[in-house]
Amino acid sequence: MSVSGMKKQLHKASQLLNERLMGAEGTKMDEDFLRMEKSVAVIHTLLLELLSKTTEFLQPNPAYRAKLSMLNTMSRIRGQGRSTGYPQTESMLGDCMLQYGQELGAASEFGGALTGVGDALQQVAQARDTLDVHVKRTFIDPLQDLNNTELKEIRFQLKKMNGRRLDFDYKKRRKGKVPVEEVRQAWDKFTSSKELAERSMFILLQNDVDRLSHLAAMVTALLDFHRNAHRILLGLHGNLQARLTAASNKPGRRFRSKKIRVRSEHNGSIGFYHQPSITSAASSVAGEQVTVLPSRPGSPVSSYADSKLVLDQPCCRAMYSFHPNHEGELGFSEGDIIVLTCQVDANWYEGSLGGRSGLFPVSYVDVLVPLPLP
Repeated sequence: MSVSGMKKQLHKASQLLNERLMGAEGTKMDEDFLRMEKSVAVIHTLLLELLSKTTEFLQPNPAYRAKLSMLNTMSRIRGQGRSTGYPQTESMLGDCMLQYGQELGAASEFGGALTGVGDALQQVAQARDTLDVHVKRTFIDPLQDLNNTELKEIRFQLKKMNGRRLDFDYKKRRKGKVPVEEVRQAWDKFTSSKELAERSMFILLQNDVDRLSHLAAMVTALLDFHRNAHRILLGLHGNLQARLTAASNKPGRRFRSKKIRVRSEHNGSIGFYHQPSITSAASSVAGEQVTVLPSRPGSPVSSYADSKLVLDQPCCRAMYSFHPNHEGELGFSEGDIIVLTCQVDANWYEGSLGGRSGLFPVSYVDVLVPLPLP
């Protein structure tokens, strides 16, 4: 800094001390200017808090925000274009439901419902990711740009104008000791800075259309998100109601103990054993020794060894009657023994009964001899 520059800074500091401590009066600004200056200060404070609160609204977890910022910074340093997204709460809850729904399996009504809810929550999380992107592009970024350009320039102009005003007031107070030409030059610089700052503030305060459009864009993004979330959750609600109705109308299952299929210690034949305390009858089927639990009066449990199918082929017993609704399905009555051919998927078996073959639901039968592992 030159000597004249240092002297000017000392003069400004002297004038400021005189105004703050000694009560000296500086040049007063007109009411319109002061009103605009106050409005600009409010907008500056508003933008700082509004941008912070909007970010907190979209990404409420500060620890995740800090981690995300660090990871994205490291990606930029490494030249990686892909950035890490914020982990939405709906996505984390959906992942949990999907995991345990898949572990319970499709045969479980509750497991199937968990899988459906998990899928829906994943879709809601994707809609929220879209909301984040839209609000950032149409609301946060434009306001951040406004704060970093126009408002920053206005603050710089006001600071410069105030410095020139102090320089002019100091020289005016030292009138007689400071050449008149210097006082006039200080006045010209001060008025020029004031006019420039005043014009910039006027343009900023009159241009409400852009800020209103940014605000409207944010509300539109919110509306789109809630509309999509409503559509997803409404479909999920209908699906759950259908599952609830089906589960309520499904015939109740009664518990019965399972027989254990073991190999005889004497001749290597295969048979079924139940509780040793219950009297059992021995029968010989094609030379194979089988121990059978007799049926109790009124019990749905009947002898599983009344056919060779139980012993040497994969088979199952019908727990409920099934009436086909489509071509290719196999109908049967409660208690029928069905030969298993294969398992089509988690919900359907293929089998044969009495010369007929077709598909039937997994949940309608109890497997006696399982299919061989693939």
